[in-house]
Order: sequence, then C-alpha cells, then structure tokens
Amino acid sequence: MLVAVASHAAITIENSRIWNAPDHSRLVLEVSGALEHKVMTLKAPDRLVLDLSNTTNKARFDQLDLSGSPIRNIRSARRNSKDLRVVLDLKSPVTPRSFLLKPNAQYGNRLVVDLYDRERSDKASAAPAKTVALVGKRDIIVTIDPGHGGEDPGALGPGRAREKDIVLAISKELQALVNDKKGFSARLTRTGDYYVGLRKRTSIAREHNADLLVSVHADAFRKAQANGASVFAVSSRGASSEAARWLAQKENAADLIGGVGSVSLDGKDDTLAGVLLDLSSTASLKASLGVGDYVLKSLGKVSRLHKRNVQQAGFVVLKSPDIPSILVETGFISNPAESRRLKTRKYQKAIARSIATGIMQHFEKTPPPGTYLSWRKHGAERSSEDVYVVRRGDTLSQIAQKTSVSVGALKTANALRSDKLRVGQKLRVPAS
Repeated sequence: MLVAVASHAAITIENSRIWNAPDHSRLVLEVSGALEHKVMTLKAPDRLVLDLSNTTNKARFDQLDLSGSPIRNIRSARRNSKDLRVVLDLKSPVTPRSFLLKPNAQYGNRLVVDLYDRERSDKASAAPAKTVALVGKRDIIVTIDPGHGGEDPGALGPGRAREKDIVLAISKELQALVNDKKGFSARLTRTGDYYVGLRKRTSIAREHNADLLVSVHADAFRKAQANGASVFAVSSRGASSEAARWLAQKENAADLIGGVGSVSLDGKDDTLAGVLLDLSSTASLKASLGVGDYVLKSLGKVSRLHKRNVQQAGFVVLKSPDIPSILVETGFISNPAESRRLKTRKYQKAIARSIATGIMQHFEKTPPPGTYLSWRKHGAERSSEDVYVVRRGDTLSQIAQKTSVSVGALKTANALRSDKLRVGQKLRVPAS
C-alpha cells in the first residue's frame, strides 16, 4: 500500500507510542509532516516493514513498552541516501492497516499502524457477554461507554486534564454501582486507554444484549465560562439547539481523529454532512428520553445543569434503533473550576452515583419484560408472595430452583418439618 503525499523537505520521526486494545495494537509515529509510506509483511520470521520516503528517525523505539502487543522488537535503518526502513519483529502474524492523521489539539502529524492479531481478535469477538435469558428473572444489562481513548484524548482542559481519562474513571465507578444493584449488570465498551470506533461502541452494546447504552463524556466550549452537565438523546430531525449541533459535530468527528473504518481524513465536510441520523424505533427514542430525564434530574442534585431538559442531537454513538441510548456530558472540562472538580475522585463518584440513581429510577418504574425487576414489580402488584401448586414428581429442591428461592425459605414460609410433599399441596413462595 502506497500513500502518496507531496513532500520536499526531509520528514523526521519525532516520537513514538503504542496503544493496546483487546483486538489490536496501535503504533503511532509522530512525524514532522505528511509523508509517503509503504507497508509490507514478511514471513519466516514474521515481520512488518515500513518504508518511509525522505525520512529520518529521532524516536527511541527501545524505550517503548511492547508487552501485550504482537511486536517483539522495533529497529530502523537507512534504506538509501534519504529513505528510512522501520522493521517490526513480530511474535505472531498480523493484519496491518496504516493511515496518516493530521494535527489535533494535542498532537501533530502522525503515521498510525494498526496491527490486528488474529488470535486476539478471535478472543475479543468470541466473548462479548454472558448469555441472557429472554424470560424469567434476567439482569437488566447496561452498557457504559467511556468516550474517546487512546490516540483521541477528547476535550482538553486546564492542568493537563484529558476527557478520556476523566470519563473512564467515572464509567468504572458507574459500572461498580450498577453491578452492586440486584437485577442489574453493567459492561464497558473500553476498559483501558485505547480507542473504540463510534459504530463499534453500538455494536458492543448489541453484543451485550444491552437494555441501555450510556455514553459518558466531558464537554468543552470555546468560552471558559460555559459549565454544567447535560444529557442527550438522538434526534431524527437534527439538534435541538445551536450548541447541541456544534457538540454533535465535535463528538462525531472523533472517528476522524481515531482513524476508524474507511473514513477519508481529507473529506470532513462530506463525512459530517450526514451526521444527524434517523432513529427508526419510536419506542427506543421514547425510552431514551425517559431514562435521560431521570438521569438529568439526578445530576441536578450534584451539579449545575447546562440545560434543564434532555437535548437531542445526532451523536453517532446514539444511533442504534433497537437500544435506548443516552449521552451524558458530565461537565465542561474547558471551565477551570469544573475541570478541577471533574479530576477529583470524590466528584467522579458523585457524578457516577447520580447517573446510577437516574438509571435505577427509570427501570424501577418501567422494567423490561423478563427481568428480575419486572418479576418483582408485577409480583408485588399481585401479592407479597406467590403460590406454587405441587405436581406429581415435584421435589422441594426442584420447586426451590423453579421459584428462585432457597429450600430453607420454602420450609420456613410453609412451616414444613420435612421434605415430604403431596400432589395438589399449595406452597407459599416468599419474595426473594
């Protein structure tokens, strides 16, 4: 693969870094300008070769931590009087993908090489989540999406505050709180400092059989005075305010920063032209607005609200037509005071608790069918306990398993002194 870019002055590799994701590793070379590069793989032994035209190297490859990556060693040498060859000695075969990234708020020009290790990719795709039953008393699954990550730092605030770090910390706190609640189970779209494509985030939620996707972000604006938390749902007609439209473009442009899929980095206008996406399911949108309202009111108890109503905008991560989805802007990282709070563990926990509370309140009122919360809610509407009629062949342990209570609880509720049962006997089943 050859990427041709006009260049006359010599290009320099200034720095290098590596990011490890569950299904691939990303090698990033910071370069002084756009360059021509060619990538090829060699076998016996496995190697990846980067030929860089009119390039010199100042980076220290020997200082990279290659653990967790398919790279054994990185070396470089002059290929001729002006070109550079970089060789990656590999532990196993990889499928490479390379592209150039233009400068952003934190970095300059970069050459990115993604190394997809087939074994790691298979493991990542083979274990999305535990199987959930469609009936009975299954958990409500909440997929939590920490925005940005890896080469995409997100918004930058005073004192080296980075959105990707803050939202990952909040998301982990939120996951722990949700998992601690009976009848709920929470999963993360990313667990470390690596980038996940926007559409991949929604596909991860689908793999999780999610009942809700919560994308967590920290806002930024050109005016430092802007502050407060916001909650967004997707809009089929566009953004509900000028600020919301600006935010939608900022967040959707993350795929250009991350270099995901077949996005043309030179065609931002074309790529963002269709950013406002249609939500085909009216029920999902209604649920998104419902849970968003609960979360927003709960956030208002610990933070100033930037908007007092759930906003609607065309965030790509909210586009799933079958999964209710909200995006929570936890505050303005561009506001010095708010940035300081967002960086503290105490405030991160408070924000996570408020989001969790809103989620719980929504699902307590409208639990999905087949979930533990639905069983508990409708059981309570009938009576405080159910009745089981003993059938031929039933044993106490089998009944306990069917009703999800212990043998001891059944004995206590029915004053049983032994395990003997008779056909037609009515057993009171206490709420678990």
